[in-house]
Amino acid sequence: MMLAARRLLGLGAFILSTACITFVGCVGDRSGSEPEVARPEDIRSFSTLYKTNCSACHGENGKNAAAISLSNPVYLAVAGEDHLRDVIAKGVPNALMPPFARSAGGMLTDQQVTILAQGMIHAWGKPNLLATQNAPPYSSTLPGDVARGQQAFATFCARCHGPTGEGNMADAKRTSGKIGSIVDPSYLALISDQYLRSNIIAGRPDQGMPDWRSDAAQPMTDQQITDIVTWLASKRTADPGQPYRSHQ
Repeated sequence: MMLAARRLLGLGAFILSTACITFVGCVGDRSGSEPEVARPEDIRSFSTLYKTNCSACHGENGKNAAAISLSNPVYLAVAGEDHLRDVIAKGVPNALMPPFARSAGGMLTDQQVTILAQGMIHAWGKPNLLATQNAPPYSSTLPGDVARGQQAFATFCARCHGPTGEGNMADAKRTSGKIGSIVDPSYLALISDQYLRSNIIAGRPDQGMPDWRSDAAQPMTDQQITDIVTWLASKRTADPGQPYRSHQ
C-alpha cells in the first residue's frame, strides 16, 4: 500500500514538473511573435531619428516651433547638406543647439547624422530652387556696420518689427496679434548671429515672415543683411535679464 502511494506521488510530481517546463517554455519563447527592438545606433529611419532628436525644438514637421524652420526649402537651399551635417554633428557654440555626433559628445553615429541631413533635404527641399536667384551666402565675410544696419532695418524690417525692433502689430495679411521684440537682450542671448542671418535670408514662412527678397523694391544684399545682424547683435548685454551687474 505504501509502495503504491509513493509511486502515485512520484508520477504526479513528474507530470506536474513536465507541465511547468512546457508552460514556461511556451511563455518564454516568443521568437517571431514580436519584433526585436533595435539598438539606438542601428536606427536608420529618418522619421524616427528626426522625431527622437529634432522635433522637440524644430517642430514635428520641421516648422511651427521655437527653433529655425528646417522644412523651409529656402533655408535648406542656402545652408546645403554639408552645413546641415556639420551643425547636427557639432551643434552651435554658445547657443541652444547641442552637438549630436558621438565624436562631439552626442549619441548619434556619423551615419545617423548623415541620414538626418540628407533626409531633411529629401523631405523638404526643392532642387535648384535658388539657381537663378543670386541668393546671399549662408555665412558672410563682410564687416558689418551698426549705423548702416539700423537704416537697412528701417527699410526692410520695421514694417512688422517696429522702427526700433521692439515689436509691432502684425501685418493682418500674414498673421495676427503682436510681433514681439527682437532686440530684447534675453532673446538675443539665446541665439547666435548666424541664427539671425539665417532667419533674415530664409524667412519664417510658418510665421508669415518673408525671406531676403522681402516686399521691398529690391532684395536685400549680403552687405545689408550683415549690417542688420550687426545692429541687432549690438543690442546684446553682458547680463541679460538682470537690472545691474553683480559684484562678488
